[in-house]
Amino acid sequence: MSRRVILVVLGCATLGACNVGPDYKTPAVPVPATFQESSATQAAAPLSRPVDTTADIAVWWSQLQDSELDRLIAGALEENLDVQSAASRVRQARQQEIIAGAAELPTVSATGVGLNTHSNSNFIGKLTGAPSSQTDMPANMKLYSAGFDASWEIDIFGGTRRAMEAAAANTEASLWGMRDAEVTLTAEIAADYLALRAAQARIALLRQQSGDQQVLFNIIRARANAGFVTHLDVNQQQTLVSTTQAEIPQLEAQVRIMAHALAVLSGRQPESLTAELAAPTGLPPIPATLPVGLPSDLLRRRPDIREAERKLAAATAQIGVAVADLYPKFDLTGLASFTSNHLSNLLVPGSFGTIGLAQISWPIFEAGKIHANIRANEELQLQAYLAYRKAVLSALEDAEDALARYTAEQRRFLATREAAAAATSSVAIAQAQYRAGLTPFINVLTAQTNSLSSRDQLVQSQQALATDLASLFKALGGGWSATAVNPDTRPATPLAQSTLPDWLP
Repeated sequence: MSRRVILVVLGCATLGACNVGPDYKTPAVPVPATFQESSATQAAAPLSRPVDTTADIAVWWSQLQDSELDRLIAGALEENLDVQSAASRVRQARQQEIIAGAAELPTVSATGVGLNTHSNSNFIGKLTGAPSSQTDMPANMKLYSAGFDASWEIDIFGGTRRAMEAAAANTEASLWGMRDAEVTLTAEIAADYLALRAAQARIALLRQQSGDQQVLFNIIRARANAGFVTHLDVNQQQTLVSTTQAEIPQLEAQVRIMAHALAVLSGRQPESLTAELAAPTGLPPIPATLPVGLPSDLLRRRPDIREAERKLAAATAQIGVAVADLYPKFDLTGLASFTSNHLSNLLVPGSFGTIGLAQISWPIFEAGKIHANIRANEELQLQAYLAYRKAVLSALEDAEDALARYTAEQRRFLATREAAAAATSSVAIAQAQYRAGLTPFINVLTAQTNSLSSRDQLVQSQQALATDLASLFKALGGGWSATAVNPDTRPATPLAQSTLPDWLP
């Protein structure tokens, strides 16, 4: 046995108790001073600019000023099944804390024995060869005992306390896992809701365009009947009208699909929101400023980073649990009981007795098992540290990517908006020239097609802009708060709430 182990044993015995194994400290992970893409967005995107602020982004969707979206997210945070499962894992982890802490306290049990034997054989004499006169047992023997026994493993070297540290860290990791589920849920709800509203806006655009095309079709058909134009112009316009109308059913199906997705995310039947979301309300406006903050804020705001850090803390504590196996274990056992051969005099002072036992066990040869277990836990700690570093790097990447996409989409939106305005003007010019006989009908068809395409792209760009905004807030760690979901509240289910008797706490 190494001299170091002996010194630790003597030191802990002298001081009364100590915690073996490494003490945890949150590792320092370098992060840049600012987001690189934030500067690019500040310079190139005039719609909404990032600002360094400590503003709370827990309810970032409120910046979109859409009451229906607010209501959907509020309901989903309460009823979403993934969030409820994550909350259940928090409650489970808290019970594991109790289990780990129980090992530090004595265990007490009540015991009771009733023995009644009857024998006519000389069994002991046959085994020992002694004369039957010395080994004859009474034909009947009764023995009764009732009492308590207690045992306690004294946690001198802190193995149990390290296990309690690990359990507490795992509980905190579960809590951050639940909050990460909230972040994912709010971003998913927003993305599906925006896709639904964009599909409705595109349907409205197609119907408006189809109506305008139908009006022009009626004019062209009247002119063809009067002999001013050929029926080729009629057929071309009819083709355009039918093509425009053919795009509507697919978008209507997309609206229903998104409504189904939103309902399931809210823990409801797929068809439950279809009627409620049927009326179009348009896409929400883009906020003027974005509370992007600093890269260092991600270490505080991103639940996945916080979860990874707590898992690292738990893995560090588990090393102490493994190291404690190198040191002796001290156990105290006590028994107090009443023992008698008659029930009538069982609970009398003369029948009372006690037994006390102190035991020490110290591993001498374990074929390297304990040291291998320590090294295995050290590798688990290293893996948890690498996972923590990866979580930080992935968070920085997510934020930079989201800012880059949002910046690019803002530029695309502005260009598309200008193109849509120009295309709409071109349709009016081409139709006026066609009526005056100054241009062939193909110019009108081209102008109508370009106008529909550019206006449709404008709606899609507005959807992409809002979706990129949701992705940005998700990357920044927005969408959770300490009070959004209460993990202490167990949802009502058809399952039994508890298998414990009612009289137990």
